[in-house]
Amino acid sequence: MDTLTIRRPDDWHLHLRDGAMLELVAPATARCFGRAIVMPNLVPPVTTVAAARAYRDRIRAAVGDQPFEPLMTAYLTDTIDPEEIARGFEEGVLRACKLYPAGATTNSDRGVSDVARIHPVLERMAAMGMPLLVHGEVVDAEVDIFDREKVFLERVLAPTLERFPDLKVVLEHITTADSVAFVEAGGDRLAATVTAHHLRIDRNDILVGGIKPHMYCLPVAKRRRHKEALRAAVATGSPKFFLGTDSAPHARPAKESACGCAGIYSAPVALESYAQTFDELGCLDRLEGFASLHGPAFYGLEPNAETITLERAPHRVPERIDPEGQDLTPFHAGEELTWRVVA
Repeated sequence: MDTLTIRRPDDWHLHLRDGAMLELVAPATARCFGRAIVMPNLVPPVTTVAAARAYRDRIRAAVGDQPFEPLMTAYLTDTIDPEEIARGFEEGVLRACKLYPAGATTNSDRGVSDVARIHPVLERMAAMGMPLLVHGEVVDAEVDIFDREKVFLERVLAPTLERFPDLKVVLEHITTADSVAFVEAGGDRLAATVTAHHLRIDRNDILVGGIKPHMYCLPVAKRRRHKEALRAAVATGSPKFFLGTDSAPHARPAKESACGCAGIYSAPVALESYAQTFDELGCLDRLEGFASLHGPAFYGLEPNAETITLERAPHRVPERIDPEGQDLTPFHAGEELTWRVVA
């Protein structure tokens, strides 16, 4: 197979930032994705309907006339108003809410300190059918960073699902065999997104031969066996797993610093990277389901009507993007990929 045409895909986990960074990175997603669930961890975070609507307007302006629709989320805090969340969902402005454990990742300091504090919001969301999107890590300093996802499943997510069995939950950017097994064992109201980079890198790629700051993300990449579990999960074609890039741009100086920021900027090559992975796994016929069908089904939306075509055409990814401006290092920088979006 040298060409592949699929329904236009969607990105169910995306960071677009704001200001000049938004204007630079938004078109990279809009070139091939029809919709995206946009993360709300700005400064200040998106916690109101008005803030979500204004951010959506800025994103639409940044992509211009490209056929792309941002799907907005609210950032949950200990004191967020359930009525505000309900109003945003009913008005079609908010599609989901994002749970960041306070201090877990970039701009999460105002996140949730204890899930019990947001039980009234979760109860309202379950009744409405509004999805909860979860950054699945504990922040306990006594827990090893490579175990934080596994411990979150045990301490936080399992009890939450037991208390709110009707709540729709997406466990985002999963990185472990434990999460794969947890999602597979859950009901049809539990799903997971899988990033392009967690399908390709493990912790050796960050640490062997010197620290690679542009491979550092949260949740951090784990042992090789966990990467292989993710690859096996997406290869099954299960509708419980779908595309979410977690593309998270940071300027090069912020990555290459004494305390480098977590995040991998994959948007310019995300679909090509997924295609290469599915090709290696011998399941290119299942890429469309993963990229274009499973996510809309979970969110209760129709798949995009348009199609997109990739071709087998080796090409080299640039080392840097906008070096005189935002100065970003993309995922696969300097590497050769075997698939390219052509139409």
